[in-house]
Amino acid sequence: MSGTNNPSRILEVGFGFWNSKVLLTAVELELFTKLGDEAMTGEALGKALDLHPRGIWDFFDALVALGFLDRDGNGPAATYSNTEETRLFLDKNNPEYIGGILEMASERLFRFWSDLGPALKTGKPQNEIKHSQKPMFEVLYEDLPRLEQFMGAMRGISLGNFRAFAEKFDFSGYKSLCDVGGATGLLSSLVAPRHPHLKCTTFDLPAVEPIARKWIAKAGLTGRIEVVSGDFLTDALPKADIITMGMILHDWNLDKKKHLIRLAYEALPENGVFVAIENLIDDERRTNAFGLMMSLHMLIEFGDAFDFTGADFWSWCQEAGFRRYEVMHLAGPCSAAIAYK
Repeated sequence: MSGTNNPSRILEVGFGFWNSKVLLTAVELELFTKLGDEAMTGEALGKALDLHPRGIWDFFDALVALGFLDRDGNGPAATYSNTEETRLFLDKNNPEYIGGILEMASERLFRFWSDLGPALKTGKPQNEIKHSQKPMFEVLYEDLPRLEQFMGAMRGISLGNFRAFAEKFDFSGYKSLCDVGGATGLLSSLVAPRHPHLKCTTFDLPAVEPIARKWIAKAGLTGRIEVVSGDFLTDALPKADIITMGMILHDWNLDKKKHLIRLAYEALPENGVFVAIENLIDDERRTNAFGLMMSLHMLIEFGDAFDFTGADFWSWCQEAGFRRYEVMHLAGPCSAAIAYK
């Protein structure tokens, strides 16, 4: 590409927000959920979504051109339907639904990212904090619907990675697992049925407990997973052979990252394992664009929080006393950084 003097890649990325907003708006309107397994004419679909006639053909056909809708035929009689992927991942009635994170992207993140410039200039968050001066998590935990939306969003984005971890990691030599910052209890819910010998605990703030219990009951795992409440910034962690943190470390500055690693070390027995599931940036910081952009997102959300490389993680773990380390690739840009005590 570099030798062709062709600006198309520059323009594609420069106008990437057009593609993004078309997809995010479709998710926000619940277009893929309304379609479900049906095929509908543009007019019928437009009515179902309460859209003005001016935009419907451009909107639906743009989704066809982007590969997010199928269309049978041409013209007003043509019918639109979900693709295999949108039926699976963007229909709310499907357990694989990942639209929660896209709903959040549309409602919150799209606006905040327009302030990337000020974030880079100031090193300060560009989210709700900018207006209410309260830390993001405090704002989040004050409002149950917003907290549920956030938990649903994180669940959708974590499902594939947590499932890969439940399948790939060798749990045979361990008796207990505690997932710290466990949110809806998703990681425990994927590990427990697959590894019946493990005692699984999910640990998060008291406000999260009813949300976790609801999801665990829905999975029919109430007797299998213990829900424990506490604050990992002030309390000790529950003792376990394996301590996991899924997308937790990147939310904090360096001091708090090291504090959490030290807490994990203290809660583990000899030969215990600490696992951080993250969009680990490659050690040379050249290829995992998603991990790097997630780190920019941490700047926008928190200011001093950041994503990191496997090498960074290992240097902090050595400082805490861990003796061995490996990286296990999970799905897409995500990996498990694993440290052994």
